[in-house]
Amino acid sequence: MSTEIRTKRVTTRDIRARKGGEPVVVLTAYTTPMARLLDPHVDILLVGDSLGMVLYGMDTTLGVTLEMMIAHGRAVVRGSERALVVVDMPFGSTQESPARAFRNCARVLAETGAAAIKLEGGREMAETIRFLTQRGVPVMAHIGLKPQMVNTAGGFRAQGRAEDEAAAIRGDARAVADAGAFCVVVEGTVEGVARALTNEIAIPTIGIGASPACDGQVLVSDDILGLFSDFTPKFVKRYADLGPIVGDAVATYAAEVRARTFPTLEHCFGVAKPREPRS
Repeated sequence: MSTEIRTKRVTTRDIRARKGGEPVVVLTAYTTPMARLLDPHVDILLVGDSLGMVLYGMDTTLGVTLEMMIAHGRAVVRGSERALVVVDMPFGSTQESPARAFRNCARVLAETGAAAIKLEGGREMAETIRFLTQRGVPVMAHIGLKPQMVNTAGGFRAQGRAEDEAAAIRGDARAVADAGAFCVVVEGTVEGVARALTNEIAIPTIGIGASPACDGQVLVSDDILGLFSDFTPKFVKRYADLGPIVGDAVATYAAEVRARTFPTLEHCFGVAKPREPRS
């Protein structure tokens, strides 16, 4: 009989129960090695469609496909044991109809082993969120700045400055909570609006460029580690600057190869070790 003790994963129920309590820690992960590094420290690993920009060099997230999200979702699930894994639904995969959204979300959960999906949208997606949650698909909602709507929103800009816009975002928060989302990402939203809606809804809010009052925070891992340098959003705090370290390491490797100082015989197979001298 096996005596192996398996780590208990964080569940969507656990996250929902954190409303008003210990803040929920969320970071993005796209690969198995990164998932292994982050897993002991976070509550949620988000396989974000931001991978289109971070890993694939896209200008926006709109070119990300369902197949890409499934491939990276599998990788993150394989590299994690404890964190709740949530996979972002890419542009066009949930908007057509609730039934089409269910088919795509069910495929993601079945093929990745992830526990939940994330989809962008407020009141306009509430019917879909309700349809999904009633059929066993846990949903993390996403309101405020919605990168998949960058073309209609006129670019990446803070949301909620105008009174009508602020009211709309707060309405979106209530709608996704009432529809059954277990938590909601609030992105790029002015602080007062994010604080207010956090107090108004019964599910945890996960802020990114929002408010310290949110029930949790999420950032892109490559941003906080200094591995993505195309631009740095205002809301990002860099906890390390690994980009130059990687550059220096590669420069040293290249110099040693060109100087024939690497590899040495100790890095080769079939080379006899020198005998120890007799005493």
